[in-house]
Amino acid sequence: MKDRIIAIFSWVVVAWTCKVFLSSLPYKFSGHPDTQHIFGTIGVWMQETINPSLGLWFAEHGAVAVGIFELFASLLLLSPLVFWAIKKMNLVNKVPTRELIHTLGGLLSASVMAGAMFFHLVTPLGIEVLHNGESDGGSLFYAAVSIFILGLISASINGAIVRRQYN
Repeated sequence: MKDRIIAIFSWVVVAWTCKVFLSSLPYKFSGHPDTQHIFGTIGVWMQETINPSLGLWFAEHGAVAVGIFELFASLLLLSPLVFWAIKKMNLVNKVPTRELIHTLGGLLSASVMAGAMFFHLVTPLGIEVLHNGESDGGSLFYAAVSIFILGLISASINGAIVRRQYN
């Protein structure tokens, strides 16, 4: 029963994470003005504090790079559905477990969001993103925090099952 509750919790975390990650991809991949503002602000900060070339690269390509990681994390987190279907069709006998994939996906998602939280807290971007006189009310930051925490929890509880399976 405990493993079933963990599985349900894990899929809820996956649904939330994928909703946030996948819904942001059109903005990241299209050069949307809000995305340009966010990654431009971080890029200028990086130019001034870390390295001019790195900051310029981040301002120009950071959104797509982050989007690629978010897309990969989403596909990884959703892949147990594909593996389940492939196994049900008797195309393969052995597939990676949901627990293992959700452990890895939770760690990857938390890592991506750790970067987002860092940039919100350390750069002029701030917790509440202001652009053209409009505020996001901190929604981007709070989504990052929620995925960071939930990703770590999911990785921890699923990882415990994986360790038990292999012992």
